[in-house]
Amino acid sequence: MNSTLTAWAVAHPWPATALTAVGLALLALAAWGTARALRQLKPPPSSVLVAALAAAVCTAYSADTSWRFAEDHLGMTDTTERAVMFAAGEIALLACAVMARANKAATAENGTAGTAGVPGVLVWCITGIQIVPALAERGLLGGLIRAAFGPVAAGLLWHLAMGLEIRVGRPGALSTGLPAVIGRELRERLLSRLGLATRDRSAEQITRDRATATAVRLASRAHLGPWGRHRLAAAVARSCAAVHAEQRHRLMQELAARRNALGLRTVAVPAPWDAVADEAPQPTRRPEIIAARELREMHPVDAIRATASAHPDADVPALRALLGDLGIVVSETQVGIALKALAPAHTRALGPASAAGHKRRGVHVRIDTDTPPDAPDADQPDADADRALLPDARRVDHDHRTEHGRPASLRALQAALRIGQTRAQRMRALLDAEGPHS
Repeated sequence: MNSTLTAWAVAHPWPATALTAVGLALLALAAWGTARALRQLKPPPSSVLVAALAAAVCTAYSADTSWRFAEDHLGMTDTTERAVMFAAGEIALLACAVMARANKAATAENGTAGTAGVPGVLVWCITGIQIVPALAERGLLGGLIRAAFGPVAAGLLWHLAMGLEIRVGRPGALSTGLPAVIGRELRERLLSRLGLATRDRSAEQITRDRATATAVRLASRAHLGPWGRHRLAAAVARSCAAVHAEQRHRLMQELAARRNALGLRTVAVPAPWDAVADEAPQPTRRPEIIAARELREMHPVDAIRATASAHPDADVPALRALLGDLGIVVSETQVGIALKALAPAHTRALGPASAAGHKRRGVHVRIDTDTPPDAPDADQPDADADRALLPDARRVDHDHRTEHGRPASLRALQAALRIGQTRAQRMRALLDAEGPHS
């Protein structure tokens, strides 16, 4: 065959050269593609490789035990039969480890390392079953050695190998597997039992807290012997309650709670379901109904002001009609007075010139053209309007008496009620005729 190809190449040099060049190009292209694919692959961390290698060695160690156990206890004398079936446990262990790793990678998130699921549980079940051949083959002592370095070490290393890569990629991930959950729970309970559950405490603070607990326990006893009194004094000294105010406060609070613990039996506590029964569902009310009810609970003047703020374009008759629809009966005179009190001052006094020498060159006057022409002047005598404003005047006078110890002056009534001097005098006369109100 080689001589035939050589003879053909000698007889046809150009086609042979072309075929050789094409073959070399294909080989180079294949090598380049392979190298590129290998560069794009992200190799696992070295720790994962080492753990997997050690797990494979321990699995082989367990397979040697299974080989001997298949001949001695399972009756597999034929070498071919034994070679095919002896390593069923090890192959199942390897398959479950691979599936558990894939399950952890699929369920891993930012805050958790994922769970191995059913394959992870099967890994430990197979590991436990593989201990039986080790004990049966070499007795108790030798069986323990074979079990420790065989199936147990293989199961642990496969467990570490299938979760180590995820831990390297997510250092803060929390494992949700059954062994991890049990281990965390046992660790937390042990730390709590030892009094080390509270984090960020120095050794000195832990000593003080333990001494405080001892002092509370001894001080709560009804009788103490000489040795008990000595221990109590030593515990109080170690707690540093005489030096640190916070530690002393904690000691006294815990001591008071322990001495009066029996009082909890007689403390009246309401039943939680009684409160639930009283909380009947309230019917849903429309916003306009709630607003109308709140307006009816207001003073008439305040209701007029709130309605005028909500309807700035409405005139006196329209506002009176709106309030009437809501069940608030007022006169047009009251509406006009409330609108005049709500409006800002028409004229502002000139302020003194500033120290920098700035002068005011004019007076800015605002003329309110929206006031109804038939609205009476606030300073004109009007008995109905004075009676409508009297409750506000009482409130202003009461607040002034409470704060300053004397009746409100005319200037205070003018500023608070936004009325003129003449009307302030009339309101002052009405208040003096009624006498002081509490």
